[in-house]
Amino acid sequence: MQFHLPQSYFSKIMRAIVEFEMIERGDQILIGLSGGKDSLLLTYALAMMRERTKQKFSLRALTIDPMFDNAFDTKELSLFCASLRIPHEIHKVDIAGVIRSEPKNAPCFTCAFFRRGAINRYASEHQCNKVAYAHHNDDAVETLLLNLLYSGQIGTFQPKTYLDRSNLTVIRPLIFLREREIIEAIQYHGMQPVKSPCPINGKTKRETVKRLVADLTDNNPLIYDHLAAALRKSGENGTSEMNRLWPAAKSRQEMRESYEHFMKE
Repeated sequence: MQFHLPQSYFSKIMRAIVEFEMIERGDQILIGLSGGKDSLLLTYALAMMRERTKQKFSLRALTIDPMFDNAFDTKELSLFCASLRIPHEIHKVDIAGVIRSEPKNAPCFTCAFFRRGAINRYASEHQCNKVAYAHHNDDAVETLLLNLLYSGQIGTFQPKTYLDRSNLTVIRPLIFLREREIIEAIQYHGMQPVKSPCPINGKTKRETVKRLVADLTDNNPLIYDHLAAALRKSGENGTSEMNRLWPAAKSRQEMRESYEHFMKE
């Protein structure tokens, strides 16, 4: 198969793989293939890397069917993977049932939790040492704002994360690509994303934050770049801008001790 990506896209993916040491010789990588535009491009890009680099590694793909009421047609995904010589399996996980039984929990959190758990179990059972997800740069920026606005925390996911409980490493090779670049790439190749079966697709907090970033950037084109820059540690020693934040709140006991010290003569 003849692979092609614009040089700038290929360079961004290669930069992520090299900078964060995502792929090593002998890796067995499981791709989380949801069928959306991002995971389609990830699967294509990793197949391309497998052919073009000297680091010999193997690939397989897994699609989780969350068993929502909406139709989820995965036949084309299997054909797509076959064209790339990537083994592909589909696993049904009754995430819809769990969400119905636990209505107090945020459905997106429940879905992500059980989806990751199923993928990690499959990876371990099939001797995969790495799991690849298709999160891109916009996802990282949006997660930063989601954590800040909805949980009062500053942080986002890492390009590469080791999971000590499962002895797996999660990698995100598309981390430097913008979402618009992914859209352009799949349109160029004629890839057809599978319609998401999620009943609240397009109505989530992430969509709210996505629109917020777009609106802010329309008024000031530098907004996105500033948010993306905030993902990085800075300074000569790699220190974080976190040192400009207030100290963590003291416990009641610590406050009591500080008060008693202050009130001493």
